Amino acid sequence: MSRLSQTFLPTLKDPPADAEAVSHKLMVRAGLIRQLGAGLWTYLPAGWRVQRKVEAVIRAEMERIGCQEMLMPVLQPAEAWEKTGRYAIDELFKLEDRKGSPMVLAMTHEEAVTYHVAREVRSYRDLPMMLFHLQTKERDEPRPRAGVLRTREFTMKDAYSFDRDEEGLARNYELQAEAYGRIFDRCGLRWYRVESDVGMMGGSGADEYMAPCPAGENEVALAPGYAANVEVASAEPQPVELPAPLGAPEEVDTPGMTKVEEVAGHLGLPPGAFIKTLPIIVEGRGMVLVLLRGDHRLNEIKLRNGMKTDFRQARPEEIEEQLGPVGYLGPVESGLPIIKDAALTGSSYVTGANQPNTHLRGVDPARDFEAYEMDVRTVEAGDTAPGGGTIEIETAIEIGNIFKLGTRYSEPLGATYLDETGVEKPIVMGSYGIGPARITAAAIEQGADERGIVWPQAIAPWQIHLVSLAKAGESEREAADKLYEELRAAGVEVIYDDRDAGPGEKLTDAELIGCPLRIVAGRRGLANGVVEATERASGAEHELPLEDAAARALSLLDD
Repeated sequence: MSRLSQTFLPTLKDPPADAEAVSHKLMVRAGLIRQLGAGLWTYLPAGWRVQRKVEAVIRAEMERIGCQEMLMPVLQPAEAWEKTGRYAIDELFKLEDRKGSPMVLAMTHEEAVTYHVAREVRSYRDLPMMLFHLQTKERDEPRPRAGVLRTREFTMKDAYSFDRDEEGLARNYELQAEAYGRIFDRCGLRWYRVESDVGMMGGSGADEYMAPCPAGENEVALAPGYAANVEVASAEPQPVELPAPLGAPEEVDTPGMTKVEEVAGHLGLPPGAFIKTLPIIVEGRGMVLVLLRGDHRLNEIKLRNGMKTDFRQARPEEIEEQLGPVGYLGPVESGLPIIKDAALTGSSYVTGANQPNTHLRGVDPARDFEAYEMDVRTVEAGDTAPGGGTIEIETAIEIGNIFKLGTRYSEPLGATYLDETGVEKPIVMGSYGIGPARITAAAIEQGADERGIVWPQAIAPWQIHLVSLAKAGESEREAADKLYEELRAAGVEVIYDDRDAGPGEKLTDAELIGCPLRIVAGRRGLANGVVEATERASGAEHELPLEDAAARALSLLDD
């Protein structure tokens, strides 16, 4: 039954006070979800219908490419995570059982699936193979936000490929990529595939699938033929006009001027004519200077990947002791290791002199200090993409990711096979994740209007929202009841608003919930032998003759 009078669908006039994302506001207002705690959300019946529909699309496309469904536990022994080095991840929930054995609540399942494959796969004849599951994940998220977009408990589809070599991995990687495209298309999303960082997953390469929308927590660099997460994007910087070169650096008084913008205004130069000096502390190496153009920002992920180690910002007292006063730092005669961003080209910059109230001008990076060059800046809108084209920066929701793991997990967990010659080799793996809740949120963000949700038909909680404006016992209500039964008999998913509520409340709720087609059975229309149908996405209105309204409604859904 799907009569609204008997359905747990508590709609609200106003969104939560702390809600910023459109999807957060509307999912709460439309009665899809309710919060239990920070980052912990309960799916109410309508929301769970949407989630199940998204999962059904995912299952169909995984099975289409020969990926076999299984189910692995959320609660896992810590041993495998210790072997892969991921037990130290801060966001990993850690606990002990009553015997004191260390356990984890899994945030992903590479360790578990590799454990099983290591014990069952023996020969090259067992490969290739792809497995997936849809399972709850736990993440000790420090800053839950935006409703279901960043939570501490969530459902993920994880798929894993197991191959004999990199060539096999490449084939399965593209099979998964094609399946992802079909999933997002079927769910009615606008999306793009972008290069990304491998992050905590490790491996040799990764791509993300992004759904553009203002509520997104990711920034994507886009240009014709180019798309990359800003975390890893590279581009040719916009040019900057530098002052005439000097034979040697010259000191210039800059009393009290500790910011690039202040010194730039004092010297009449653009911020891009400056070198920013950022001291960091690298474990085992001590203080290292990172240099950027004055108008650029440090990309910490690029820096970590380039150094292949972690770092932290140097504290003021460390800087004062080893280099000079904060606000007047520079690389010349610093005596410290230096990493220079690749965009620092040219031969005449201004930088700090490591003395109070003093800067140097005419600094030539090729002449005045030695440095290791690395791309460590964040690309900016207006830069030139590889192959040409101007970069634009767009915010987006990450809705899926795929990773070439290689032997990142198979080697520490002993997942090997014997090849045709009897030689033992590590299994080559890939990992492929999708967040159903993120697909739901992205669909809402991309389609919503000022009245509420506008669902893509494939994932709408119901296809038709039937509204009766009559009261129980009236002839018009009997006509609406009959149409409801006809729609159900035709196999249509319909929610029927048979409540004893006012027309305004009913129609407002119908627009808020956002089913693809709304049918109103009102006294005026029924007197003329018709019901009124409105397409939620386009607003197109239709009068359907009562005698074949169910069939006509089906044809509108199929158009």
